[in-house]
Amino acid sequence: MRVLITGATGLVGKEIVKLCHQDGIAVNYLTTSKSKLETQYNYNGFYWNPKEHIIDKACFDGVDVIINLAGASISKRWTSNYKKEILESRTKTAALLKKTINDNNFPVKQIVSASAIGIYPSSLVNYFEENFDKVSNTFLGEVVEQWEAEVDTFKSSSLDVCKLRIGLVLSEKGGALPEIVKPIKFAAGAVFGSGDQWQSWIHIEDLAKLFMYAVKQGLTGIYNAVAPNPVTNLELTKLAAKVLKRPLVLPNIPRFAMKLTLGEMHMLLFESQRVSSLKIEQEGFDFEFHHLEPALRDLLS
Repeated sequence: MRVLITGATGLVGKEIVKLCHQDGIAVNYLTTSKSKLETQYNYNGFYWNPKEHIIDKACFDGVDVIINLAGASISKRWTSNYKKEILESRTKTAALLKKTINDNNFPVKQIVSASAIGIYPSSLVNYFEENFDKVSNTFLGEVVEQWEAEVDTFKSSSLDVCKLRIGLVLSEKGGALPEIVKPIKFAAGAVFGSGDQWQSWIHIEDLAKLFMYAVKQGLTGIYNAVAPNPVTNLELTKLAAKVLKRPLVLPNIPRFAMKLTLGEMHMLLFESQRVSSLKIEQEGFDFEFHHLEPALRDLLS
């Protein structure tokens, strides 16, 4: 088997590439950076520039499945220009992949695409399953709705479509966790707002395994990519301090303070989404990290 991965050189992509090679699966990958191009027998890079509608069609040679991780980071101040980049880096990349497949009749069978739990409205009481049909009225809700709609167009090209709605990815190598623990290490950690907001998280190893499971099982439809036991921001902060053996002495950080600091992006710290993993578990996927404390100990110890 050979897969084509967009975003292969990112945090999650690197973990998926590692699993592919462990399983004897060859990887083609697309990158916008020519300096990241490599050519090996099981790892071949191809250049693309979705903004200019440029793609090296050879990236599809021998490919059965696309793993789609392309998308600009949301952890950067949301200026109007950057908001446009966040959206188009997801929708235009998917559109270019689909057009290239259609124009050349490439026999790709499946696309497994990243999505995000940001599509669910903020709620302290709801427990969101995949069939929840209301979309968050936030910028992220709008992005994920359009992103998923673009990915769904692959169905018209006879591809099986699977979308994984990803929660807070925990990794010691990047993403949110190093930023969360940095102030805690200096005894300057604090809870955001009331701390009651739910945070649905997933260990990066489980996330990579989940992508591979979706590929191997030929899954279709939407699945929440979150661990079985969400926590509140208060629990997350306390457990991180416990694992790092640091005190929590500062008062809770009010929302207005973070809005002044981060602008619209501050919502990432205060949105509340308690999300269910039941559907993917019923498909037979077994999480290694069910609870947050063992996950944090694995990543921070």
